[in-house]
Amino acid sequence: MGVYVVTGGSGGIGGAIIKQLKNEGHETINIDVKNGDINGNLASSSGRKEIIAEVKKRCPNGLDGLVCNAGVNGSGGNFPLIISLNYFGATVLAKELWPLLEKKHGNLVATVSNTISQNPTRTDISSMLVNGAEEDVVREIVGQMDQKNPQQGHELYVATKYALAKWVRRMSATSAARGVRVNAVAPGNVHTPMTDKLGANEKSAVAALPIPTKFGQDKLMAPEEIANVICYLLSKDSSGINGNIVFVDGGTDALLNTEKVY
Repeated sequence: MGVYVVTGGSGGIGGAIIKQLKNEGHETINIDVKNGDINGNLASSSGRKEIIAEVKKRCPNGLDGLVCNAGVNGSGGNFPLIISLNYFGATVLAKELWPLLEKKHGNLVATVSNTISQNPTRTDISSMLVNGAEEDVVREIVGQMDQKNPQQGHELYVATKYALAKWVRRMSATSAARGVRVNAVAPGNVHTPMTDKLGANEKSAVAALPIPTKFGQDKLMAPEEIANVICYLLSKDSSGINGNIVFVDGGTDALLNTEKVY
C-alpha cells in the first residue's frame, strides 16, 4: 500500500481524503496547524522548513502521493495569510517534496476552487505569484489593503487559487515526463468548517450560487464528493490524466459558463 501526505487533513475535504485513503489500506500523514500527524504552520517559511524536514525523515523511501489541500478563505481579515497559505504553502511544499514523489512515481493533487472560472479581478496578484514574485513582496502589497473589506478578501482568495491552478498547468508536462502526474480539483460550495465560519453576507452569496446536483435541496456538497475525485486522481486508474483542473462542483461552473468548453 502507499504513503500519502495530505495538508489540512484535520477536517472537511482533507479529513474525508484521509479517511478514504485509510479505508483503502494506505498510510497517511496529515499536516495541519493542530490535530495533525505533523503539526506546523505552512503559512510561514520556518514552519514549512520544519514540516519538510519531518516528512523527509519519516518517508526516506518516497511518497506515493501529495495532496496540497490546506487553505483559507478571504473572510478572516488577514490578507497576507491568504497569500502565504493558499499559494506558497502549496507550491513550496510541493517543490521541496518533489524528490520523494519522483522516487515512487507518485502523484500530486492541489485543491483550488471553481471560482477561478468566474473572471478573477486581481490578475495582478495572480500574475505576480505565478511569475516568481517574492513572498514577502506580495505579502507587503496585500497587507496595505483594507483587511476588513470582505470583497477584497474574496478577490485575493480567487487570485491565489487561480495562480495555483496555473502553477499546476505549467508544472504538469515536465513533471509527468519525470514520472509525477500533477492535477488540481476545483470544488464548488462544500459544507466544511471553513464555510461554517462565513459571515451572513458571505453565506447568502454562497447560497445564491446554484448546484444543479443539489436542486431542490437546501444543502451544499459533501466533502466526500470532492475526496472521491482526489483519491481517484491519486490512483493508477487515472494514469492518463495530467495537467487537468477537474471541476467538482455539482455542475455550477457548467451552468454559469455554458459556452466554455476549454
